[in-house]
Amino acid sequence: MPVYEELGEAEQRLCEAFPRGEELDLSGAADRTVRAGVVAELLLGGGPGAARGRVGGLRLTGAVVTGQLDLTGATVELPVQLRDCTFEERVLLRGATMRSTSFLGCRMAGVDGWLLRVDGNLFFEDSVIDGRVTLTRAHITGELRFSGARLTATELFGDQPGTEPAWALWAGGLVMEGGCFARKGFRSRGGLRLVGANFGGGLFMERAQLDNPRGDAISGDDLTASTMILTEGFTARGTIRLPGATVRSRLSLDGAMLHGDGATALDATRLTAGDLHLTPAATPEGTLDLSAAQVAVLHDNDRSRSADTRLDGLSYTSLQGATGLADRLAWLERSPGYTPQPYEQLAAWYRRIGHDDDARRVLLAKQRRRRRTLGPLGRAWGRLLDVTVGYGYRPWQAALWLLALIAGGTAAFSHGTPTAVQPGQGAPFNPLIYTIDLLIPIGGFGQRTAWYWTDLHQWLGYTLIAAGWLLTTATLAGVTRSLNRT
Repeated sequence: MPVYEELGEAEQRLCEAFPRGEELDLSGAADRTVRAGVVAELLLGGGPGAARGRVGGLRLTGAVVTGQLDLTGATVELPVQLRDCTFEERVLLRGATMRSTSFLGCRMAGVDGWLLRVDGNLFFEDSVIDGRVTLTRAHITGELRFSGARLTATELFGDQPGTEPAWALWAGGLVMEGGCFARKGFRSRGGLRLVGANFGGGLFMERAQLDNPRGDAISGDDLTASTMILTEGFTARGTIRLPGATVRSRLSLDGAMLHGDGATALDATRLTAGDLHLTPAATPEGTLDLSAAQVAVLHDNDRSRSADTRLDGLSYTSLQGATGLADRLAWLERSPGYTPQPYEQLAAWYRRIGHDDDARRVLLAKQRRRRRTLGPLGRAWGRLLDVTVGYGYRPWQAALWLLALIAGGTAAFSHGTPTAVQPGQGAPFNPLIYTIDLLIPIGGFGQRTAWYWTDLHQWLGYTLIAAGWLLTTATLAGVTRSLNRT
């Protein structure tokens, strides 16, 4: 005998409302209890026939659903709307095929929707779910809404008291054709596992709060989304992990609060995004890892730039953020270790916008950073290149040194009398030309071979000759380095 032939008052009223698709509101009723088996039989076609000219459907408010609602592998052809209902046990939707389904303001003990297919929308708005929501490899053609919902994971890491929850939402491989919305006070105690998920209509989590401090707030390895909005006070305690993710349009963390608790706050390694708005409301607590990310436009602010940031391999077409060159260099300086690519990328951007002087300053900073990694001899040679020609990016420094040496040598050789190598032959002594002749390593004006000095003037001449060779060598090495990108 079908379950619905032995019905309580609330169940009888539900069977009467179901064929007409009318809403049954049991809020405040003396009998609010509806067995899960009755609900399942109605949805699977065991109820009375639909009323003529009406589309049936389950629209139930304020009920207490006892037992386990099990629709595993079922095909439900009618829409389902459950509002302000309490489910004593986890809802099973594994492998089910359903029309638009809503759990609005409900209290639930978890949902298992592994391989669920929904031809329409799936809503959990304002619901309190004490147990994991599983949507692994589910496919939803409409929208998925968690706005205002509160999720709490019950599976813990280990058995130690106080251990933080693991995953409140397990949705690896989820396929969304519409948008996914977790706005307006969405709370999650436990992480959101979205590995390999595809959000064709975007993921929107304005003002959401995620709490999983000993793990990942979001685990989105290889996630794909048209847009991803984590803004307006979005708060994550735990790592936002997006390695290899692709966000075709905009990934925004504008006004977000990121608490990595000393670990990684944002793992965006190998991320590909159109616009990346890395403009949090406060300095992130933890590392921002942008290694090997590819971004068309990077928007940042002083809070993100002051964080511990990994930039090796980051590429961008444009930088947006009101800041000067000094702030940009400090941003690169905070990245641990020496890697040339971040400096070359920033220099390329400055060249692209016509700031060639700033590009040269960035490349000079790169050489100075590299110098710290060298041994004593390498550091000494690097300092000489820096002081003389600025590693080839400031060749005018060599000219200043030459002018200073020429002025000093001319003044010194103007006092005293040199000795002619061959008396009575050659041009008369000229202290200016003589000094220039000493500084030129090859060739000359004949003064150096026609005259010589003794004592201090002789040692000054040797010094000028050595300085000429050093300046020439440093200039050639610096210019060669500046022309050679490697």
